[in-house]
Amino acid sequence: MLLEFKTSNYKSFKEELVFSLVPAPKQKGLDYSVLVETVGKKKYKGLCSAVIYGPNASGKTNIIGAMDTFKSIVLRGNLRNDDDKSAPNAAANALELIPNNSAECSEPVCFSIKFVADSLLIEYGFTADLGRFLEVDYSRKVLSETLSINGSVIFSRNDGLEFESLDTIQEYQVNAFEQNAEGAIALAKCNLNDEELFLMNGFKTMFSSKLVALISDWLDNKFMVIYRADSMHLIRKFSDPQKKSVYVEKTLNEAATCFGINSNALGYLVEGETGEAKLCSVFGASKKGTAIEAELFESYGTIRFVNMFPLVVNALLNGGTLVVDEFDASIHPMALMNIINIFHNDEINIHNAQLVFNTHNPIFLNANLYRRDEIKFVERDDITHFSSHYALSDFGTTGKSGVRKNEDYMKNYFVDRYGAIKDIDFAPIFEDLLSHRNEV
Repeated sequence: MLLEFKTSNYKSFKEELVFSLVPAPKQKGLDYSVLVETVGKKKYKGLCSAVIYGPNASGKTNIIGAMDTFKSIVLRGNLRNDDDKSAPNAAANALELIPNNSAECSEPVCFSIKFVADSLLIEYGFTADLGRFLEVDYSRKVLSETLSINGSVIFSRNDGLEFESLDTIQEYQVNAFEQNAEGAIALAKCNLNDEELFLMNGFKTMFSSKLVALISDWLDNKFMVIYRADSMHLIRKFSDPQKKSVYVEKTLNEAATCFGINSNALGYLVEGETGEAKLCSVFGASKKGTAIEAELFESYGTIRFVNMFPLVVNALLNGGTLVVDEFDASIHPMALMNIINIFHNDEINIHNAQLVFNTHNPIFLNANLYRRDEIKFVERDDITHFSSHYALSDFGTTGKSGVRKNEDYMKNYFVDRYGAIKDIDFAPIFEDLLSHRNEV
């Protein structure tokens, strides 16, 4: 369960961004949105959903991009660029794209995350010197790095490396660690690499491969961050696939039927040796046995839904956190509303799954659907061009700026009560074009 993500000097977020899924105080109603995880004798609460609003180019996607970039850097364990250029989030692979482009000198980039996994409260973060924006050949360096478990610091890295409460992770330590603890600590302190994260290298090898595996598994499989969902292509693999075979999944087709696909089935066509499969439309009756690539027959919205739905299933079955850029693009609001309601359903969302997405659709600005602390905003200053992030609950409930539970959130948003909206008028551009044409 994600509790909090922080970053600073990430693209338009020059100052610290704190994206919190911890319930704000004094928020009443919609208690089904509040998840609870037990860690030892303590209970931690998290929100099961959040929706992010703001005008184009305000920085909404940068929040999701920062999460994706952090995840990518941690999983590969270093500050070196990744040769894989196929991912839609270029900043995750080419780190010179991360720093805010207004800085005249190098300023640190910071990331941190707090989450609950396997009954542990895990807090991990690092600060890095990546140089200035587009400075490709800069000698990058990890400036600081900290890992805490259940509120106790395990290690902290600044000018050097310090260990504090290793007893907290005793059951996760490598075999015979206690007998070799002094040697391992001395070796770790002497072998820090400026470009490598200690968590994923020395700590993993010499201290606790089990704990790092737990953290890596959560980041890799349960922290599902989809940057630019319009470019997402779900790749399915099947064990022991039969060549030229079509695999039709019952759950997928039941969902597709609810979505509106009822003239044909959907399946996965396996053609090669790798087991990878392509989504296809399967026809019966007079065209029995015919399967063609879905892109040739299905609408863009259908393909988007089919690619997205297995991730929703995965999140709900495994207690994952699904974060999606433009989740609602090309999908009907009624379908989205139902998915949101499922995440809010205590009887279905029994594993504490979470759904976070950004949108331009005002239909979700609804007091009966979202709590005030689940509605987030992003706006960008016209002078500095820096982005800022805040929640509807930050306005409080009293005074002129206060927001009460039963107010019309949508109406208030469009009359600029909350900010994160921009008045757009293209008319002067066309008037100017027409006047110049008339002059000619």
